[in-house]
Amino acid sequence: MNTFLSYLSIAALFTLVLLPALVGFARERRIDRELREAERRGEAAPPEAAGAARPVTAKRRPYVRSWARI
Repeated sequence: MNTFLSYLSIAALFTLVLLPALVGFARERRIDRELREAERRGEAAPPEAAGAARPVTAKRRPYVRSWARI
């Protein structure tokens, strides 16, 4: 029983340490997906008028596999 509790406690600690990284990774993927969809919608939309001001478009930043970037 003691061995089982040891394994269970190690798994719980590992989960607590790994959880913020997984949440950050999922958030980055969601943001990237939303940016891709916005780019596709922007290309598919016809221009409103030749003299109209164009909206400012954000450039996509390169994907870096770190959740702790500033």
